Amino acid sequence: MRPSLAYRSQRLAFAFGVASLCGGCGFSQGPVIDPKGPITFAERGLMFDAIMIMMIVIVPVFILAALFVWRYRASNSSARYTPNLAYYWPVEILVWGVPAAIVVWLGFHLWHDTYKLDPYANIDPGVQPLQVDVVAQDWKWLFIYPEQDVAVVNELAFPSGRPLSLKITSDTVMNSFVIPALGGQIYAMAGMQTRLHLLADKPGKFWGRNVQYSGSGFADQQFDAVAMSNEDFDAWVAKVKQSSQQLDASTYGQLVKPSADVPVTYYSGVEPALFDKIIAKYAHGTAHAGAAAAEAAE
Repeated sequence: MRPSLAYRSQRLAFAFGVASLCGGCGFSQGPVIDPKGPITFAERGLMFDAIMIMMIVIVPVFILAALFVWRYRASNSSARYTPNLAYYWPVEILVWGVPAAIVVWLGFHLWHDTYKLDPYANIDPGVQPLQVDVVAQDWKWLFIYPEQDVAVVNELAFPSGRPLSLKITSDTVMNSFVIPALGGQIYAMAGMQTRLHLLADKPGKFWGRNVQYSGSGFADQQFDAVAMSNEDFDAWVAKVKQSSQQLDASTYGQLVKPSADVPVTYYSGVEPALFDKIIAKYAHGTAHAGAAAAEAAE
């Protein structure tokens, strides 16, 4: 059922107010209220719905605060004042009942839609997604394309209009992967694999980064997520394949060493099952896979 005109007008007015208040908050790099894909569009809708529901408490609080200030002003000697009042059941119901009702309403209203946004679920089961393996390092992101047999540091390219399926892990401490314009964050953890499915509605360049503090190079651990047409993506893959660098065990051992503000780097070939090997090193009890890989390369 389509929402009423009044409800849609309220949401539009609310969105305009938030946009006005946050005009200087850096949303050009984190467009929470300007979604570029169906996941962030749905997340924005849930956020607006939740705030609209919580207005049931917020608006009366501000109105009553203004009324109390006006009624109990120093010049109003006729205002009733009973400081020894110990219990008044209508106030108790209001104070405890309204917040409890809002929590129940929020849980009922948001649970189903939140469940539909499971990051592990395919966005469109009828469309084959582009598979990309993501590895968090100190302090950079490595993107491996198994189907194309290429890898890239600090640049994630993919076709717009086609689902993107990410397998994510870490070869260092815990990181948190997020592209605000396309979807919510998910953790990258050593020895484990998490999943994230995203989709960009149209071509564009989006900001991505690690939002989990991970050391001195944390601030520079950012990357560009570039959605492009199918033809441009094929041309991008062909450009990457022209690189003279191969991501074998030796090259990876050097790459995994801590380094910040790393430029975009292309690798025209990738060691088979590299992503699985990175996870397996931790699963087999290696103390620090990055150090082990560096020692093996030397």
